[in-house]
Amino acid sequence: MDDYKMNRTIASKSSFKEADDHVTFFKDKSPVERLNYACDIINSIFNSDPLQKVDRTIISTRKHANKSI
Repeated sequence: MDDYKMNRTIASKSSFKEADDHVTFFKDKSPVERLNYACDIINSIFNSDPLQKVDRTIISTRKHANKSI
């Protein structure tokens, strides 16, 4: 069987202080900048484009459920 090695270019070691540094990065940003970063993260997760329109035919909502007694 071939020997497999872990690709160490993806994983890295860091201290807790270095890992917690993302908090200080966003602390000095304005709320609009934070929302822009959040939108970028969401778009990368769902592999979508911010200019892409939302397909509203998938979800249907109604104000009150039909209650039959």
